Amino acid sequence: MKIYNTLSKRKEEFVPIEEGKVRMYVCGPTVYNLIHIGNARPMIVFDAFRRYLEYKGMEVNYVSNFTDVDDKIIKAAIAEGVDATVISERYIEECKKDMQALNVKPATTHPKATEEIQGMLDMIQTLIEKGHAYTAADGTVYFRTRSFKEYGKLSHKNLDDLQGGNRSLLVSGEDQKEDSLDFVLWKPKKEGEPAWCSPWCDGRPGWHIECSVMSKKYLGEEIDIHAGGEDLVFPHHENEIAQSEAANGKTFARYWMHNAFLNIDGTKMSKSLGNFFTVRDIAAKYDLQVLRFFMLSAHYRSQLNFSADLMAAAKNSLERILNAASRMQELCKLASGDALAEGEAELLAKSAEYVSKYEEALDDDFNTADAISAIFELVKFMNTNLNENSSKALLDQVYASFYSMTDVLGIIVEKKEEILDEEIEQLIVDRQAARKAKDFAKADEIRNLLLEKGIVLEDTREGVKWKRA
Repeated sequence: MKIYNTLSKRKEEFVPIEEGKVRMYVCGPTVYNLIHIGNARPMIVFDAFRRYLEYKGMEVNYVSNFTDVDDKIIKAAIAEGVDATVISERYIEECKKDMQALNVKPATTHPKATEEIQGMLDMIQTLIEKGHAYTAADGTVYFRTRSFKEYGKLSHKNLDDLQGGNRSLLVSGEDQKEDSLDFVLWKPKKEGEPAWCSPWCDGRPGWHIECSVMSKKYLGEEIDIHAGGEDLVFPHHENEIAQSEAANGKTFARYWMHNAFLNIDGTKMSKSLGNFFTVRDIAAKYDLQVLRFFMLSAHYRSQLNFSADLMAAAKNSLERILNAASRMQELCKLASGDALAEGEAELLAKSAEYVSKYEEALDDDFNTADAISAIFELVKFMNTNLNENSSKALLDQVYASFYSMTDVLGIIVEKKEEILDEEIEQLIVDRQAARKAKDFAKADEIRNLLLEKGIVLEDTREGVKWKRA
């Protein structure tokens, strides 16, 4: 299995630190509002990647944090006249609801920054003692960037170039710094802000130190994979490497994975442009399984363009997979024969070829686009070659492979049995009676009425089926 490592800028064979086990950290959201679809892309991509590692038999310790202390959270709290924890706890719960709706598995651990302050104080103290950090007059603690000789190795940026002119990357308080490139580890409190006691001043942590500490606590000093959006490469992930490796004296993460940006109709998503969408906005128009499928339809390192046309195409494509799943479930339910019939061994071997193509795609830097193509090839094979005359042995084995392939991508092909209310059930019974009496006008009238209520009927050889519109 090969992964494109941002650190080396090439695909590398993935070899975990401990055989059969993977330690993976994915930067989570800052919880000051509902998550947007840009947040959703890394959540979906790296959830699916985790599922694939588990599919391959690995035990994955998957950690994804919540940043619950931040300027934006404080600003929202002041605007509402509430404590910052009210805002952060509210949006952590809302984020978890959206993740569940997107079929994103809960992380092994979801640490919160505010619950890990002591670990941050300890790491900052270690950095000071080792000469990698210093305290300014007002109690701000800065990381001494040039003390870490490999700074820039992830983003492939040159320190002297950064020093030269990109002032937008620098933080306030320049006159206190030894070097304009130094970044904040701890900052003094301001009026109305949450704060914690420290040896330097009452205040709160800088953003970058949070992930270094949470990763160390829940995964160890050296981890297999660190992942997130490409916007985090610099300065966040670069700073994480510097402070973690300076403090611990070990390689922080062996592999770095970054997903590309999500654009809206070819333009960067922005509130000012009016093209900013939360996951809830999309849920009002589409089943979120469509959004998940759409996100995985392109390679994670490719820019992805969100549009109504592309979502409609994703909806139609997903429908083909779900229809194939429904058909296979019915065939498996009605089939008999615990052994393969004559000629079925060849069919089973052919179906295995699509599984191999699927795995080859995902083993090549997690190419979900090609993996989905392999699923569609298997769908075509199932629709063409499997029917009511197929043995249960063949149907069960092919369906088990199909189910595993879709499950890795988080596509739900087996939905829980839904109970219709009595009025809908009675309308379906009445329509069946009208058809039996050859009163097709009445049958059509009831069908249209059901459609208005969001119920689509399908007449099959096994009887009438229904689904939500």
